[in-house]
Amino acid sequence: MADQDPQPPSRHLNPHELTQQFEQLLRTRRLNALSDRGRPRHPAQTSPYPTPTPSRQSSHHAPNPPPRPAQHNSPALPSYSSLRNMPKVPSPPQDDRSLRFRNLLVSLSFKPTHYENPGLLDEALAVIPLDRIYGEAEDESQLLQAQAASIGPNAKPEWGYQDCVIRALLRWFKRIFFSFVNNPPCPVCAAPTVALGMTTPTPEEKARSATRVELYRCSASHCRAFERFPRYGDVWTLLQTRRGRCGEWADCFSMLCRAVGGRVRWVWNAEDHVWTEVYSEQQKRWIHVDACEEAWDNPRLYTEGWGKKMSYCIAFSSEGATDVTRRYVRDAGKHGADRNRCPEEVLVWITDEIKKLRRENSSKEDRRRVIYEDHREEKELRGYVVRALAAEIGRINLSGQPTTSGEEQKLPERVSGAQEWREVRGEAGNRSPSHDHPPREGH
Repeated sequence: MADQDPQPPSRHLNPHELTQQFEQLLRTRRLNALSDRGRPRHPAQTSPYPTPTPSRQSSHHAPNPPPRPAQHNSPALPSYSSLRNMPKVPSPPQDDRSLRFRNLLVSLSFKPTHYENPGLLDEALAVIPLDRIYGEAEDESQLLQAQAASIGPNAKPEWGYQDCVIRALLRWFKRIFFSFVNNPPCPVCAAPTVALGMTTPTPEEKARSATRVELYRCSASHCRAFERFPRYGDVWTLLQTRRGRCGEWADCFSMLCRAVGGRVRWVWNAEDHVWTEVYSEQQKRWIHVDACEEAWDNPRLYTEGWGKKMSYCIAFSSEGATDVTRRYVRDAGKHGADRNRCPEEVLVWITDEIKKLRRENSSKEDRRRVIYEDHREEKELRGYVVRALAAEIGRINLSGQPTTSGEEQKLPERVSGAQEWREVRGEAGNRSPSHDHPPREGH
């Protein structure tokens, strides 16, 4: 039996090394693309004659092509839609579809400006049990400081005091203050109601920013009373009613976060969900917060926990708008939906337009600060793409990494809302009938 050549030893795949390699590879590809874009083509490089296509019949008669210089093949990248995130030149919307999307985003960008109303801030602050919130925040902050001190003299707590205030506010808001509405009970006999559809808002409901009103009817045969459920967009009204679904929860909670001094974003998802982001001075980044789920810093919850496919996640604040989809969709091939509302260059132009609109009256110091934060956040979002590429290329098992990366973490399913409602919206995890099913109700 002939001797077989010994197999070369398998090389251990280092995630950090692969990440560095792909960062360098992406930089090289970007530079090459920009260079090719700016270099004029020489007429000699373009042949006026079509290149013949070889076929089985003509292969014996076609002349041999001239020899070509040897080319060095660059390493092939995997198929991953986020690789299209090459440097883009902002371009204004031209077609009707892009213009409609631009008008939608500009109208949504006014939502967080209401959180700066001094009167509303006072009203919001009046309903918060400050002694309880600050007491819980102080206890948690001291515990985190003690944990950091036990690690070493240079260790810092994971979360700062202001973060602990928002976390305490989140627990109180979810467990005590606000309630989730599936079908509202009958106002006469408190029996369950049946949805009949949408109805026209009254002038009073319109005055409280209710553009949609759901109509229900009592299921009891002896009652059959009607109940209206206005979807209020006025924060002051929500502080009184203290009920709603995702939209009302995110709107009211964002306002309360602003009232206790937090910097907030209102995040809109094209697949009918909204939530909050709060800026952490301790970690110098925006933190995902979903009051409906009492979720803190768990951005992969929707795609990998609920089984939801997402296209656009746009964060709005009093300082502008940012496309944060990469924070919430880590695997665009598996969890991403089609981004077809406008070209990517147009979306960059729209978010830049909203930033200019919101920052035109800011001081130079504030503008420099938010621009620096924009660059740092962009670096963070690019890092998610690079790590996903490294994991896909090397099939790296990252379960040994810190849980903040969460690559192998088991994420929870949605807990707010009735089970049937979650399944219809495709947000019940593996039990959803279809993750591509469009939502039938507003958030």
